[in-house]
Amino acid sequence: MKIEQYISQLLYRHQCVTVPGFGAFLTEIQSAHIHENTHSFYPPKKLVSFNSHLKNNDGLLANHIAQAEKTTYESAVASIESEVLIWNSILQVNQRFTLKNVGELSLNTEKNVVFSPSENINYLKESFGLNSFVSPAVKREEYKKEVEILEEEVPTIAITPEKRESRSYLKYAAVLVMALGVAGTVGYKLFQNHVAEQTLIVETNVQKKVQDRIQQATFMIENPIPAVTLTVKEEKLSYHIVAGVFRSEANAQKAYEELVAAGFKARRVKPNRHGNFPVVYGSYATNAEAQQALKQIHQTTNKDAWLMIKTL
Repeated sequence: MKIEQYISQLLYRHQCVTVPGFGAFLTEIQSAHIHENTHSFYPPKKLVSFNSHLKNNDGLLANHIAQAEKTTYESAVASIESEVLIWNSILQVNQRFTLKNVGELSLNTEKNVVFSPSENINYLKESFGLNSFVSPAVKREEYKKEVEILEEEVPTIAITPEKRESRSYLKYAAVLVMALGVAGTVGYKLFQNHVAEQTLIVETNVQKKVQDRIQQATFMIENPIPAVTLTVKEEKLSYHIVAGVFRSEANAQKAYEELVAAGFKARRVKPNRHGNFPVVYGSYATNAEAQQALKQIHQTTNKDAWLMIKTL
């Protein structure tokens, strides 16, 4: 059975797809970006990575295969185990192999698994139909050079003083014009002052009448507006960082109490369909908050912690 097609199908809907006994494929949303050197624009996408430490069976892949193949859960688990044996054998012999639409797995010099995701498929459903494209660079005209060329072509104009004959009658005409101008300016200012005074008197009377009416008015509300009751919708916490899934409820309760004592906002989740008891470090409203908390937990507390997306 080729299970890579089922892994590919689940990557569209889930952030973590675990292959029991082998590792987990994780997704992280990358925003749209531009490559400045090539002028290429890329839409948002899901980046796929691989973690070889997450090997516990969470039931996701096996249940999906059982439903698709119309077989039992146990048969699906056995098929996965058989496929994992083949993958490990290929890695030991060829040092690498490719999962279609998922990526390439290889061994480095330290015999650790290295994953290179496939670039041919985008698992972000919101980006369906969006492809990358290349835009030519914008060509800007060099106006500065054109201005310099025009400045060189414009001829220089020399201004020389002109000798004029003295005409005394023009002096008297200029004095008369200035006198008339001064008189006109003074008269215009007097007119403006008169208009301003009359406007102020009118505005004062209007304001007085308005104030008198406000003082005499009586306000009565016959039908008061009923009180409004606001209901605050509780924020849904759909992102949970899983510390472990336990077969024993006593072990789950013990792990929960240890996490609370360590300062985490831990909680126990209802048993899953297999009767196991999950315990989470905490629950978050957004993917960004959960990813940040998961990164810190990987660095300081538990490298095997993983993200579960579920509305509880």
